[in-house]
Amino acid sequence: MSNTVFNNHQLIKNSNQYFLEKKYISISSEDRDIIKYPNSSEFEIFLPQEYLNVASARLHSWSFPANYNVFSVSYYNVTMIFKIDKLYNPTEHSFSDILTEGIFAALYNYGNKDILTEIEPGFYNPDQMAIELTNKFNYAVTKVINNFFANPSEWGGVDYNPAKILFESSGGYDRFKIVYNSVSQQLWFGNNADQFTLNNSSSKYIDRLVVNTECVRRNRLPEWVNWGLPYYLGFTRNNITAYTANQYLELEPLKVNVYIGQSGTDAVPRFFYGDAIPHSGDDGYWLLPTLPGAEVYYLQAPFKIGFMGQAYIYMEIEGWNCMDEYNVNLYTTTHSQNNGIVNSAFAKIAVPTTPISQWFDIGMGGPYKYWNPPAERISKIKLKIRYHNNTLVEFGQFEYSFMIELNLLKPQQERSYSIVNSFDLGQLQTYGSKYV
Repeated sequence: MSNTVFNNHQLIKNSNQYFLEKKYISISSEDRDIIKYPNSSEFEIFLPQEYLNVASARLHSWSFPANYNVFSVSYYNVTMIFKIDKLYNPTEHSFSDILTEGIFAALYNYGNKDILTEIEPGFYNPDQMAIELTNKFNYAVTKVINNFFANPSEWGGVDYNPAKILFESSGGYDRFKIVYNSVSQQLWFGNNADQFTLNNSSSKYIDRLVVNTECVRRNRLPEWVNWGLPYYLGFTRNNITAYTANQYLELEPLKVNVYIGQSGTDAVPRFFYGDAIPHSGDDGYWLLPTLPGAEVYYLQAPFKIGFMGQAYIYMEIEGWNCMDEYNVNLYTTTHSQNNGIVNSAFAKIAVPTTPISQWFDIGMGGPYKYWNPPAERISKIKLKIRYHNNTLVEFGQFEYSFMIELNLLKPQQERSYSIVNSFDLGQLQTYGSKYV
């Protein structure tokens, strides 16, 4: 970097007069070396030419695909952790059933340990998420029961082979039911026989984050936003236990959404606005007991769902970053100090739509990167597209394109000019030598 504007013609004296030229560079992610940079969110390319005397640069316009995964393994938000607290015991209700007794024995043997389940990465609408969670919760418990049936040494001398056969033919555990209240925009979790707890404060969330992040995340744990799947479903980092409708009536009689029968004791949760499962004809009765003497347990997410994903993406260009970014971490919250990253990014881009679509925009008054003195030459850029928490945006096989505006200073020879305004020039052209 020199202290003066670079001049190709060293024999011609630099008069310190310059012509400002705007130059535009169109860059498409598909033109990168895909073998070297398989992830389009991070790559380096050489520019079409060397750009000399660059005074400033900014992101001019862009086109990005909205095909991103809101839920992804790399975003650490596909895992849910729960446990079963109180089991339905058929003996307590004088109910003799081989299958039910086998399920009770398997879950009793497993104890009060955490059960993990993972949803499929991707983008969900609320009803799809409710169905996915219902199936994955039941599937996770099914695996626990199958593991018990697969180890006769744990049976304690009792023959559970008949229960094993019946369990396999019945399709597995099916007591969990999760639905979406489209009026309150909240998810409700229920079980028609067993009490359960969502372990949102489990250390396993932190352990998985630490292992998966490989020390690249900017936020230090504990995080209070985007920390895992429960956050997107409307939960805080506190454990939450399911109770019966009658228990909720005692705890919060004005806040529960239940139906109370004529006896006054057979309360069950209900959506009063219509079907809980669309077009099912259930009239809002989404969780009913199916076993003799069983009570249903349910809980409601405290907050609305948040399936939209990140609202902004950040573009970094090595050596061009000019925007400071505020960042909160454990140190700042415990020491009452502000913190952030100076020259963290080159541009901040709003995500205005959801998958599957394409969005286009043009930067109006966006941040500029200035060089003083001007950058002598620029021939390549190293790019990174990320979220605020430093995780890369997943574009998959969909490519994107953007255009950069450069302001170049062109040295000029010293000249004397006599400028005539347009009106006078028009008069000269009309009346000839009259005005000479």
